[in-house]
Amino acid sequence: MVVPFAYAIDHSHPIPRFRNGHLTMTNQDQPAGRRPSKLAVALQNAATWIHSVLYRSSNGVIGGRIANSPVLLLTTTGRRSGKQRTVPLLYLMDGRNVVLVASNGGTVSHPTWWLNLQSTSEAWIQIKGIRRRVKAEQASAAEKQRLWPRLTAMYPGYKRYQEITDRDIPVIILHSIEDDETRSTD
Repeated sequence: MVVPFAYAIDHSHPIPRFRNGHLTMTNQDQPAGRRPSKLAVALQNAATWIHSVLYRSSNGVIGGRIANSPVLLLTTTGRRSGKQRTVPLLYLMDGRNVVLVASNGGTVSHPTWWLNLQSTSEAWIQIKGIRRRVKAEQASAAEKQRLWPRLTAMYPGYKRYQEITDRDIPVIILHSIEDDETRSTD
C-alpha cells in the first residue's frame, strides 16, 4: 500500500509511540500524558472544594488521609486572579520541611497550585489543626533523586504518573517562614 505524502506528514493523525515500555497512541507534536475532559475537571474541582471544607472544619480528622498517605491543605495566591486558592494534597515530611509532588495525575500540564507557587512562592499550609506560612522551591535534581523513592513508597501512583507523561514531574519543598506554629481558628 502506498501512503500519500500529505498523509505521511500530517501530524494530526495519532501515531503509535512507545513510552517506558508501553504502547500509546499520540499525535507526534503533542506531549504524552492524560488529558482530562471538562466534566472530569469540574468533578475534580467540586471534590477538591468538598474535601477542603471537610478537612478545615474537622482539623483534618475527615480527609486527613488518602490512600494511607497524609493530606494537608495548601493555600496559594492565584497568579491571575490574586484570590486565595486551597487544595488538599498528599505530603511527606522531610525533617522540618514538607514535600509535595506536582504530578497532576500524570496530565500533560503542571497543576495550577504549582503554577501559582511559581508566581508567588509564599503560601499557607494546614496540617490537621496547625497552620503555617511556607515558602516553596522546586527540589534540585539531587534532592528529587533522594526524595523520589520515599515519595513513591508513600504513594506508588506517582511512579505511574511519571511513566505516562513527557514532563518531568516536579518535587516541591516547602520551608517554614515562621518558627512558631499557630492553631487554626477556621
